[in-house]
Amino acid sequence: MSRFRMYPTPAQQAALLEQCRHARYMWNLALEQWSMWTRDKGPVPGFAEQCRQLTEGRAEFAWLRAGSQIVQQQALRDFDQAAKSFYAGTHRRPTWRKAGRHEGFRIVGPRASRVVKLNRKWARVLVPKVGWVRFRLSRAVPAAKSYRVTRDPAGRWHLAFAAIPPPIPAPGTGEEVGVDRGITVSAALSTGERLTCPGLSKREAERLKRLQRRLSRCCRGSNRRHRVKAAIAKLYARAGDRRKDWVEKTSTDLATRFDVIRVEDLRIAQLTRRPKPKPDPDRRGGYLPNRRRAKAGLNRGVLANGWGSLVARLEDKAPGRVEKVDPAYTSQTCSVCGHRASENRENKAVFRCTACGHRANADVNAAVNIAAGRAVSARRETPVRVSPKREPQHATSA
Repeated sequence: MSRFRMYPTPAQQAALLEQCRHARYMWNLALEQWSMWTRDKGPVPGFAEQCRQLTEGRAEFAWLRAGSQIVQQQALRDFDQAAKSFYAGTHRRPTWRKAGRHEGFRIVGPRASRVVKLNRKWARVLVPKVGWVRFRLSRAVPAAKSYRVTRDPAGRWHLAFAAIPPPIPAPGTGEEVGVDRGITVSAALSTGERLTCPGLSKREAERLKRLQRRLSRCCRGSNRRHRVKAAIAKLYARAGDRRKDWVEKTSTDLATRFDVIRVEDLRIAQLTRRPKPKPDPDRRGGYLPNRRRAKAGLNRGVLANGWGSLVARLEDKAPGRVEKVDPAYTSQTCSVCGHRASENRENKAVFRCTACGHRANADVNAAVNIAAGRAVSARRETPVRVSPKREPQHATSA
């Protein structure tokens, strides 16, 4: 995926938002038809039948005819693919798209290749019903047959071309590395390197807290609340951009330097799941105070360090060279003598083996165990699992 920042004029922004509304309307309409369809009506209408219904709707309604037919058809095609992925068991059930959160549409066909380079830094792309829109040339424009226009909550417009870059070749040195992911240290390598994902600065974090307090005092639907939400979205977008930049640079560096990359086999979705409330034995029908507030801090730390995105980008750039190791007891096992005990961890940062006296950083010691494949379960030695080759994501969701 090649992503560029767009700079539309105010009039073009209004036209782009109109196209986003048409794409969102077609998606929600197809979702409503798919959800309310019953077996006595026959087979569920597919993409071809929905396109025929779209043609009839465009002939009857002028507001629908004013939008781009390509945008509306591609929204139906995207939903058809989402429904097929749901039945195949690879994705979740399609959900409703909401204004302000799902702003985007896709363009395919000859119009997708109509890109004109203006100079070394700028180019423009032809968007149906909008015109020529400028975007910043941060990298070379790939030869793609489709592109997607999206708008993030911070109000920034992006242009993503559907192009799959080639994987990074292995250096051929035979070197292996283990990566231990954490909260304080985002990624500790078995070579002794400790990498930290950049986030918001102390001053930005204080500003975010003030804005969130101000947001709680704003009236719903007011202009003041809209301005405060936009300011908060800009700070979150800034932190997300820094995290994505760090993930891209770190994954490229690891895929270039090492032949085999071993990581912990962690399930991020389950790690960041809210805890279930526990029933109170003293109160009938009551529940004990849950640990959501304490767990929320851990969840924010896990997501802010990009645990899942780092491994996903490693699998994209180094397919077949990423091995997942069972994380059980990797932080309690000595990387020198192999002694395992909970007393080996003096604290979260220091590891000291009670058998041989080996002393090292706790995260680096765990990374060495991961690099050696020392994932000892409670019953047996668990072999490493090679991550299968996966197709990288080449387009953003609308």
